[in-house]
Amino acid sequence: MRILVAPDKFAGTLTAVEAAEAIAAGWRRHASTDELDLAPMADGGPGFVDVLQSTLGGELLAVTVSGPDRRPTPATVLLVGDTAYVESAQACGLALTGGCGAETATTYGVGELILAAADAGARRVVVGLGGSGTNDGGAGLLAALGASADRPLDQGGAGLTGITTLTMPKPLDVEIVAASDVDSPLTGLFGATKTYGPQKGLAEEQLPALDGALQDLASAADRRLALAPGAGAAGGLGYALLLLGAERRPGIALVAEAVDLPGRARRADLVVSGEGAFDFSSRSGKVPYGVAEVAAGAARPCVVLAGRVDVGAREMRALGVESAYSLVDLVGEEAALADPAGSLATLAERVARSWSR
Repeated sequence: MRILVAPDKFAGTLTAVEAAEAIAAGWRRHASTDELDLAPMADGGPGFVDVLQSTLGGELLAVTVSGPDRRPTPATVLLVGDTAYVESAQACGLALTGGCGAETATTYGVGELILAAADAGARRVVVGLGGSGTNDGGAGLLAALGASADRPLDQGGAGLTGITTLTMPKPLDVEIVAASDVDSPLTGLFGATKTYGPQKGLAEEQLPALDGALQDLASAADRRLALAPGAGAAGGLGYALLLLGAERRPGIALVAEAVDLPGRARRADLVVSGEGAFDFSSRSGKVPYGVAEVAAGAARPCVVLAGRVDVGAREMRALGVESAYSLVDLVGEEAALADPAGSLATLAERVARSWSR
């Protein structure tokens, strides 16, 4: 059989590349003659650059940018022809903030990544959004590109309170694409602060003031764009990119197109995806749902291997997945965390017994 292996990362344990390799290793134990095509995936969040580089190749440019606390932070720019791919989480991700200080964390380093890409000769810059530890509406990014205002733009969302004027930077001679599956607006009940702020360590009592600060930013810049789907992505980074004229594209669809996932699915007999937790929120732009849609378009079955499976058969079918298999159910949570790659390989071997002819 021809098996397309297209998992996301298993957050906190395995990168998407590591997960694909573990699934392949386990599958081969049972079906050594099956042809395995590894296509690790990402949706724009952590791992975005690594996933694309593993498939597209290209040149990795090492740079140092400002982290969310303005300390120097290593990051990379992937150059493939005249297109550059950058990952916002490398400059302002939750892994850098430790889940605290989101009110003062800045996206300045993301702007520096875009500048580094432009300086390297890129004509198109794709910015992967997701996993941010910031909530500044992308004001830091704008500052790095040369924007100015009557309030500091590089001191996080808290520094934006009362902003009334914003002078945008000079246009860059590059096309910008925002890769994100988040469709929330910048502010309000379903905006960046109230929806994702608690995940970044913001206390409930901090949310109204910070949401108000982003409303002030929108009033100073463009209220209409603040309502656009995706403006609230990555703590409002999506809004700043929209202000710069960026095109917003679903992250999973962009990656799938870049690695020719539809064509590879048509050449496969079975598509295997995976992620840390497979639940009904997977419909909201997460990798297994996107992979299942591609598999359906190619008239191929899709199965999912996950750390946890929290959906029933009916919900699974609604997500376009034939079957889902739980790592924790097979080996237990302690073993799964102690040896994630080995445990995932064991699960893949078990699944191969059911699906490989």
